[in-house]
Amino acid sequence: MMISNLPNRTNAHSTSTKSPPQLGLVCITTSDKVRYRALTRKRLLQLETAEQQQVLRELYTDNLQRLNNALDFCVENNLRLYRLPSGIFPFADTDLGEAMLEEFTEQVRATGDRATVLGIRLVVHPDQFVVLSSDTPSVIENSIKILQMHARNMDLLGQPRSPWAMMEIHGGKGDRAERLIQVIRDLPDEIRSRLALENDEYAYSAAEILAVCQEAGVPMVFDAHHHVIHEKLDSYEHPSIAQMKAAARTTWPVPEWQLVHISNGRESFGDPHHSDFITVMPSAYCNVPWIEIEAKLKEEAIAKLREEWSPVFGTAPPPKPLEEKPQDKVTKPKTQQKKRTSKKAEQPKDKVLSSNLDGD
Repeated sequence: MMISNLPNRTNAHSTSTKSPPQLGLVCITTSDKVRYRALTRKRLLQLETAEQQQVLRELYTDNLQRLNNALDFCVENNLRLYRLPSGIFPFADTDLGEAMLEEFTEQVRATGDRATVLGIRLVVHPDQFVVLSSDTPSVIENSIKILQMHARNMDLLGQPRSPWAMMEIHGGKGDRAERLIQVIRDLPDEIRSRLALENDEYAYSAAEILAVCQEAGVPMVFDAHHHVIHEKLDSYEHPSIAQMKAAARTTWPVPEWQLVHISNGRESFGDPHHSDFITVMPSAYCNVPWIEIEAKLKEEAIAKLREEWSPVFGTAPPPKPLEEKPQDKVTKPKTQQKKRTSKKAEQPKDKVLSSNLDGD
């Protein structure tokens, strides 16, 4: 395990926060302990309406139980941050799926309340087809529809309308910062109060997405690996890593809620494809409160990270109960907008699909 600029493991802990960062599991495990069922649109549409209802009812029942199994796994492994799969309830963005999910209101709320009691923070990363900065109005409309589905799921789970229950997306189409800001400002509260933006490798740099977050009044999720790729850096110890991490922290209404991402390149340092483990970690991450581990081997990567650098990323105590946090404090958007430009590069496609289990 390599964390540059730390003198030794004992001293490293003294530079961190009062407790080690909370490490988060992303959706599933490498083992079969946390897995979910999926359903394709083609398969569903081959069925008669009554059969569609029954298939969705059985699928929602199963996936809700699997979510409870995921909470069990998190407790057993002292994981206090869990990213929900974006397609945990397939087709919940349709009238049929929404109606079916309403049948599970009590069970879903009980599961969400259980997560709260266990001290497990739930977040979600809607799929890449959510593009609020699109040039096509229908794409923006469909993107908002998908976000409404996720917000409704969070409401059903009894999660607060604040970035504690974060719904995080990318900026989408580049050179559209002003449109992105305006669309975010006009979002309904159940979405905007939970929304966060992440910098990416191509369309929006960390500095650009920071400016959008400051103007729109939403938190920034800093991703160090996306940053080094975008800026063509060769080390996580470049001064801009610590600077951007600190700047992103100021966008969170409660600084202790700041969440960052970490991944390593698979074939090389700047490879955008994720490696199996985290072997290089920015030293600036030693004092962040929440880190999502985006590694292919999921829980194995977390265990290895804790083992190899235990003073910093060892077992952290449970956070304070959620009710003790000022959950409903949200950042107000600024009244003035400043013009900025974004670098042109490869852009995500303006295509929105119905939610399905995408193996986040």
